[in-house]
Amino acid sequence: MLKKITLMATCAASAFALNSAGVNINNEDLELNAKLDIGQFNDSVEPESMFVGVKYLDADNTDAINNDALYEVSFLMKKPMGESGLKVGLGVKMNHTKDYTTLPLGVEFGYALPVLKLVPMSINANLYYAPKVLSFNDAQRYFEYRLEYDAQVIKHGHVVLGYRHIATDYKDVRGDFTYNASAYLGFNFEF
Repeated sequence: MLKKITLMATCAASAFALNSAGVNINNEDLELNAKLDIGQFNDSVEPESMFVGVKYLDADNTDAINNDALYEVSFLMKKPMGESGLKVGLGVKMNHTKDYTTLPLGVEFGYALPVLKLVPMSINANLYYAPKVLSFNDAQRYFEYRLEYDAQVIKHGHVVLGYRHIATDYKDVRGDFTYNASAYLGFNFEF
């Protein structure tokens, strides 16, 4: 009996397991990310609705003025929109390089494609922006958008094909600077 209860509890926890870790790469860039589902640690929060995350992006920039790695800490609240397959999220994050810090606000969308029986797939998009009042150190402004196609090829294992565009604006002579604009391929694992 105890074995059955333990097995049921493990299966129930796995059904709501949305902590994730991922890696996105191309020939020049490396991006590592992790996201924790707060609902797994706090009974007063619904699973799959509130997340905290960290990200590291080492992008090969042709402009030697800012070739520093970009570090990120994020907070996201997400909600499904009925039975439509659409999820909408609102988030805030802190981006930091050696002399550039911003607190962009953003919106994220995810749409589960209606072909779940073959391979569960989704299309995701996000948009983050930090105006001057949310920019610190030498930062003047921050703008990022990202588009992703996600296919769950094995249980809790996803292949991601995406494109990211990160534009930074500095107060000094550097001015506007495209930190990264590139396509990538990645893996995302849920646990």
